[in-house]
Amino acid sequence: MIPDKAATVLVVDNDAYIVEAISSLLTEKGFSVIASTDPENALSKFRNGSVDAVLTDIIMPAVSGIELLERVHAFDPDIPVILMTAHADLDTAVEAIKRGAFDFIVKPYRSVQLVHSIEKAITYKRLLHMERDYKKSLEETVSVRTKELASALTMVSNFSNEIIQRLTTVAESRDTEMGAHIFRIGRYASKIAETMGMPQDFIDTIAFASPMHDIGKIGIPDSILLKEGRLSSEEFDVMKTHTSIGDNILAGSSYPNIRMAASIALSHHERFDGSGYPKGLKAKDIPIEGRIVIICDQYDALRSKRPYKSPLGHKDAVKIMTEGDGRTMPSHFDADVLDAFRKAAPYLDEIFSGSLGF
Repeated sequence: MIPDKAATVLVVDNDAYIVEAISSLLTEKGFSVIASTDPENALSKFRNGSVDAVLTDIIMPAVSGIELLERVHAFDPDIPVILMTAHADLDTAVEAIKRGAFDFIVKPYRSVQLVHSIEKAITYKRLLHMERDYKKSLEETVSVRTKELASALTMVSNFSNEIIQRLTTVAESRDTEMGAHIFRIGRYASKIAETMGMPQDFIDTIAFASPMHDIGKIGIPDSILLKEGRLSSEEFDVMKTHTSIGDNILAGSSYPNIRMAASIALSHHERFDGSGYPKGLKAKDIPIEGRIVIICDQYDALRSKRPYKSPLGHKDAVKIMTEGDGRTMPSHFDADVLDAFRKAAPYLDEIFSGSLGF
């Protein structure tokens, strides 16, 4: 869905025909377009105009698309930049994502995919600006109206929840099966934490934070995220970057629940035996919230249908988690968390089956 307010897209490609074709497509879809075949000229237009997203070719003379990406982000790090190339080069895709690309499109592009990517990028930018503008406004209000501090704090809490829900929705909208998954993860994690005897504030925080574990998938190209069948090793390397992307999105917050969400996003694929990613952390070097969420995520993955596998029943999933099957091994998990998982298993089955609702 195109945002209500007209958005401006900067389109850059040294091929004038491609620039004209993309400009016509986006204009037809209701976007305002600034077009250029020269990267330096495009940067000048970017600095002098109000741009919501940038769509640029990677391979260009003088200034590459990745260099253009870096110069755009040096000026405004919030601008989502989508890179295009005529070469389906996954190494280039990985490099583009590491440099902060929002998405990666291979030419010849599909019109639907291109427009969808632009819409997601613009929605993402506006959500970030909405949060920043609100916080600034709230700070000014609190400084003037100290008597309304309690209600202002309530507004912050409610707004933060909504922003997180919206950002998570942006990520999950690319995978129609993810919606129920993220809510189940929060329920699983809070129950395991409760079973472990964790403090109530930790239980409440992990229930809030754990549904954001995969928010970094917003930065994974559709061609990989939505691929039917197993990923190649190169594609899996790209997919693994969702942990660091999620951490980058959530890092630096002054709110404990967002700080935990960043920790979970980064660490929920770390294994207790050190065989996980992205850092290969081992044992207690992995934050306890990460050690809890990996068990929740793995259990739900075993129970869920995938293009390359059928869903498992509860008993079979628990058996694999606790005894191993070669791919999933008990050594991947903290023994204390795994013990809590065993005790909480009947409750987790009820969550998955929907008998407890969301």
